[in-house]
Amino acid sequence: MSRSVAYSSSPLLASRTPVWRSKLIVAAIAAGFAALAGRAAWVQVFANDFFQRQGEVRFARTLELPANRGRILDRNGLLLATSVPVSAIWAAPEDVDLDAAQMARLAKVLELPVADLKARLSDESKSFVWLKRQVEETVAQEVAALGLKGIYQRKEYRRQYPEGEAAAHVVGFTGVDDKGQEGMELAFDRDLAGRPGSRRVLKDRMGRVVEDVGETVPPLEGKDLQLSLDSKVQFFAWQKLREAVLEHKARAGSVVVLDVVSGEVLALANYPGYSPVKRQNLSGGQLRNRALTDTFEPGSTMKPFIAALALEKGLVRPDTKIQTAPGRLTIAGSTISDSHPHGELTVNEIIQKSSNVGTVRMAMQMQPREMWELYSQVGFGQKPQVPFPGAVGGRLRAHKTWRPIEQATMSYGYGLSVSLFQLARAYTVFARDGELVPATMFRSNEPATGQRVMDARHAIAVRHMLQMAAGPGGTAPKAQAMGYSVGGKTGTARKQEGKGYAEKKYRAFFVGLAPVEKPRIVVAVMIDEPGDGAYYGGDVAAPVFSATVQQTLRLLGVQPDMAVKPQFFTQAVEESF
Repeated sequence: MSRSVAYSSSPLLASRTPVWRSKLIVAAIAAGFAALAGRAAWVQVFANDFFQRQGEVRFARTLELPANRGRILDRNGLLLATSVPVSAIWAAPEDVDLDAAQMARLAKVLELPVADLKARLSDESKSFVWLKRQVEETVAQEVAALGLKGIYQRKEYRRQYPEGEAAAHVVGFTGVDDKGQEGMELAFDRDLAGRPGSRRVLKDRMGRVVEDVGETVPPLEGKDLQLSLDSKVQFFAWQKLREAVLEHKARAGSVVVLDVVSGEVLALANYPGYSPVKRQNLSGGQLRNRALTDTFEPGSTMKPFIAALALEKGLVRPDTKIQTAPGRLTIAGSTISDSHPHGELTVNEIIQKSSNVGTVRMAMQMQPREMWELYSQVGFGQKPQVPFPGAVGGRLRAHKTWRPIEQATMSYGYGLSVSLFQLARAYTVFARDGELVPATMFRSNEPATGQRVMDARHAIAVRHMLQMAAGPGGTAPKAQAMGYSVGGKTGTARKQEGKGYAEKKYRAFFVGLAPVEKPRIVVAVMIDEPGDGAYYGGDVAAPVFSATVQQTLRLLGVQPDMAVKPQFFTQAVEESF
C-alpha cells in the first residue's frame, strides 16, 4: 500500500512560500529575455553596419586583377620589353598545417631552404605571407599538385627583355612588383603600368572563393611605348663598344647614334652594363646610362665650334693662314702646347691637325660672350630635353667670370663639361647646314625642324674640315668607313683628379657624321681610361665610329657615296667663299 506524503510532518514543506520570491524569479526571466531581445535588435538593426563590416573583414576579400604592363618597342616594332604571366605563391600561416615531409617537399619545389620556409610560416598571427614571387608555370603546377592546406597562388606578370644587356641602359627594368625602377620603365611607369581592376568575393575559412559580390572592375591595360631606337643598330654599336673597351682595357665607354634628319636617337649604348633579368650585386657604374648621366671635359671636339664662330664673325676664311710656331703659346703665365709643332697652318689645317695654338689664336680674337653664346646655342650647360631619369646639363660658367686663360682653354675643351649625348646633338649643327636638331627618343615619321645657329656656308665649311681631320694627314684616318665618306673630330682629354689632372688617365673621343655631302647620322664615341698604352681618340674611339657608321648607314638603306671623289666636295666649299 502506497503512503501519501505527509506535508504536515515536514516543517520545510509545510512552510508558506513568499509571493515576492516567485514574482522575482519570473521578473528575472523576463528581464533576461528582454536583454536578449534588445541585444538582437542592436546587432540586427541599430549596429548592423558595424557587424556587417566585421563579417566582411573575415570572409569578404577584394581581389586585385593585375593589368598587363605595356610593351616597349623599337622603331621597327621589335620587342624591347614585354610581360609574361607567372604565378606568385603565398600562404595564410594560421591555416597551414604541414608535417616535416610536406614542408620538405614544398621547400624543394620552391627552391627555398627549409629553415627559411618554416620561419615564414611560423607567425600564425599573420593572415598573409609571400613564399615566392614570379615563379614559372611548371613550378606553380607542382605546388598545386601538392594540395597543401593554406598554400595559395595568384596571377602576376614578369618582365622580359629580348635585347638583354645591349639595350638595358635605355629600357631599364621593373622590380618584383612590376614597378619601373630604371630607364624608360621608370620614366613612363604610369603609362606602361595601366590600372589594376578588382573583384569582390566571399571566401570560406579555407580561403576558397564562395561567390562574387558586387561588380567586377576590369583592369585597364598599360599603353605600349615605341622608341626611336633601332635594336639592330643598338646591338651592333654596343657590341663594337664592348670589343673596344675590352681590347684597350678601358674602364667604360659609350656610343650615341643620332638620325640628323628626324632627330631620333637610333642607339644609346654603354659598357659595362648589366642583364635586366639578373641584377644581383650590381654597382652604380653598371646601372648608369653614362651617355646621358656622366659629364666630362670634351677636349679637342670643341675646336670645330671655334672655327665655325671665327668664320661666322668674319675673322677668318677656311684658307686663312695662322702662325702656330713654335708650337707653344703663353697666356697669363700658363703655356699652351701642341702635341707636335706645325708652323703656319690654314684654318682647315688647324682642325685637321688639331692644333691647340691655332685654335687659341682664333678664340682670343673673340669676346668671351660670343663663345659662351655659341656654346649655349648648341645646348651646352643645359639639360637635354629628353624624358630620361638622371640626364644632366653639364657645366658652362657665365662668360663674365672667364679669365683670359680660361677663355683659351675653353676653346679646346677644358674648363667646361658636357655629356656625350649633348656633344652628339651639338654636332648636328654641322650635319644640318647650321641648324641644331631637337633630339627625341621616340619614333618620328616627320623630319625635325631645326633651330638656326650659324650660316649654312660656314657649317658646310667646317664639315669639310671634319672630313680632312678623318682623312689622310688628319688625326683620325681610322675613322674611315668602307663605301661612305665621313668627317669628324678626335678628342683626348686628361681626367680631372683632385684639384688637377691625372698624369696617365685619359678619355678618348671621336664625334663625326656621314656621308659628308648629305649627312644622315651623327655618331659620338667615348672610351674612358684606356689602359693598354693607346689613348688617343683617333686610335681608340675612331675605329668604333667607323664600324658603327658603316653598319648603321647600310641598315638605313643609305647608298654608298664614295664614287663621288672627295676633292669635288672640297672644291665646291672653296668656291663658296
